[in-house]
Amino acid sequence: MTDATALLAQAERQCQLRGARFTPIRRRVLEMIAGASGGLKAYELLDRLAVEHAAARPPTIYRALDFLIEQGLVHRIESLNAYVACPCPEHAHGFQLLICRHCGRVEELHLDDVNAQLSAKARALGFRVERQTIELLGSCDACLNAAVRA
Repeated sequence: MTDATALLAQAERQCQLRGARFTPIRRRVLEMIAGASGGLKAYELLDRLAVEHAAARPPTIYRALDFLIEQGLVHRIESLNAYVACPCPEHAHGFQLLICRHCGRVEELHLDDVNAQLSAKARALGFRVERQTIELLGSCDACLNAAVRA
């Protein structure tokens, strides 16, 4: 079973347990995102989906993305305005994203102590955190090694 296949099966189970409708369009959007090597933008998703579903329009994609984010199946990469599949949607805590600026590869981290420290500091300053996005932009080992060889 591939990673994308396992992710889709897990998403289906998770939606079923929550009573959330995992429609064919939502499934297909998640499948496209999970199959990408990096983040995909909404209009890239729309272009791909329109090949299969002529009636697909921007609201179709944005509704699917909103659902997938709400279910914890997809993350929005704020700095790129793109979307990436969550490799562990059962993890209910905050996350951090490592983004390679060369190849677009995205890795997800779960450093709960970082999130806890930020939330505690925000509370101490009288601020309630509603959403936390931590993105680290840099270079992955593969790109660094390729640059050294070039």
